[in-house]
Amino acid sequence: MKNLFLIKLILIFIIISGCETVKKKSDEVADRENEKYGKFLGKQVSDLKIEMGEPTEDFFNETGNKIFIYKTKKYGIKCERKFEINNKQTIIKFSSSGCI
Repeated sequence: MKNLFLIKLILIFIIISGCETVKKKSDEVADRENEKYGKFLGKQVSDLKIEMGEPTEDFFNETGNKIFIYKTKKYGIKCERKFEINNKQTIIKFSSSGCI
């Protein structure tokens, strides 16, 4: 009975430490993503287009700002990067999801 308890305890420890590793890696990827594309905040939309090309989608949101969406796919995982641009053609917001 003690051996079974010990095995379960070891398995739980392995699972928990594995989850922490995945979380740490995903946080590192998100930090790199924000550092790389966050540099466009406060810059003109022309700088973004030079670096990223034309967006996959673009539209105006409810506040009248333009939204550029760049969609890519890596290892079968969809990545979406959104940039919000004000009426002065300045990038004011960046977000991404699913990007590795």
